[in-house]
This record gives sequence, C-alpha cells and structure tokens, in this order.
Amino acid sequence: MDDYKTKADRIAEFMEIMSGGLAVTHCEALRNYLDNMGFFEAPASTKYHGNYRGGLFDHSLAVTKNLLFLTERLGLKWERERSPYLVGMLHDICKCDQYVKQADGSYTYQNDLPLCGHGDKSVILALQVEMLTMEEIMCIRWHMGAYDDSKVWNNLGAAIETYPNVLYTHTADMMASRIDGI
Repeated sequence: MDDYKTKADRIAEFMEIMSGGLAVTHCEALRNYLDNMGFFEAPASTKYHGNYRGGLFDHSLAVTKNLLFLTERLGLKWERERSPYLVGMLHDICKCDQYVKQADGSYTYQNDLPLCGHGDKSVILALQVEMLTMEEIMCIRWHMGAYDDSKVWNNLGAAIETYPNVLYTHTADMMASRIDGI
C-alpha cells in the first residue's frame, strides 16, 4: 500500500505528529528506541491490515490520528495530554519482531515471548522506554477489545469502566484496521 514511503519519510511523519504531544527531546528518544526495534519497517500483520514493509508504523500513525480525532470530537479526558500519542504509537509495539519476511515477499508469524496476548507484550516493551500511567497501560493492554481472549472479558469490562479511553483506543484501532484498511 504505502511501500513507496521510505523509512526516512516515516520517521519524519513520526516526529511531526509526536511533537504535538511530546517535547522534542522526548520524541527523539522514543524515535531512537523504536528505530532500533525495527518499528518503522515492520509490517503490522501477515495477511491483514498493514501487511507490508512499514505497515506497523502506518497503522500506529492511523490509530494515533484516530485517537486524537475522537479525543477532540468527543471531548475525551485523559490523565495526561500526551496519552493518545503514546497509546496510539505503542499499542502494537510488540509486532516489531513478530514477522519474518520470506523469499516470496510474504511474512510469517513468529513469537519469541509467549504471553497471553500481544497487548501484554506491547505494555512490557513500552515500559522499557516510557513510564506509562495505569490508564495508558490499560488502553494498550486492552486495545484488542472483544477480539482478545474471551475468558477475560470480565477484566475488559472492568478496564473500560475504570478507564473509558480503553474503549476508544479499541475503536481507534478498529477504525484504522477495518475502515481505513491500515
């Protein structure tokens, strides 16, 4: 889809949008961490949304933009002003190393850290670079909404009741993947 964009293009987009919510030095530190993980060139999936080089960043950018749109349009209140930026960009950070490119150009799934879901892994990786609020942790952990393991739906409901932005994070993710196709 957006294979024509270079890694440098994606990094420039990252710096532009993130500077709306984070200090420049903070943006640079986060960019370096994500770049070292391969974030700007990884796909978002093997055969669904963003299944191309750079698709993970493109998807995360779309989720961030959707969260900012919902925040403005619905008057969402976050614990920190920068939360929609961090949640949007870091919600799928675990995918940086989950897909291996094959000779035919397709990707196969590989998971070296067996956790309950990729929300868990994304939280753990995000905490390596960023001190997150509990609201941000819950939004990243539960961004899959009802697509997560049905055995823990009561926990999802409790997370939404405590932190309503969990539901809007899931909505922004669905908007990006199911409506925008990224």
